[in-house]
Amino acid sequence: MRVVIDTNVLVSALITERGACAKLLDAWTEQRFLLVTSGSQLDEIMAVTRRPTVRPLITPAAAGRFVNDLRTSAQMLTQLPMVERSSDPGDNFLLAMAECGDADYLVTGDKRHVLALIRHGRTPIITMRQMLDLLG
Repeated sequence: MRVVIDTNVLVSALITERGACAKLLDAWTEQRFLLVTSGSQLDEIMAVTRRPTVRPLITPAAAGRFVNDLRTSAQMLTQLPMVERSSDPGDNFLLAMAECGDADYLVTGDKRHVLALIRHGRTPIITMRQMLDLLG
């Protein structure tokens, strides 16, 4: 199963190591699904973890290790198509990753912009809880 996970879910997993978002990452490290990502997402993770409100919660070393883990263990997409579908232009790269990566699911907590789309092409857009339920 191929899955794109919204950056906010990934960063939340780093902040709260025992939370539901972390359980989703645990399932990935247990190879229960293939995580699909891109350089754009890795750049966004680094930018988010450097924000003044997030920086005290995640050490730069932990953020760097996580990005390196993604780079080596996730499927890295190199050329994303142009997608202009979300009302938040900053979310369009997630839709492009789902499309280019032939994702079975796009997981997000963004109710207003991404979840509201319900699906992108053949990819259903679901919550992290729904994904955990699918994984059992």
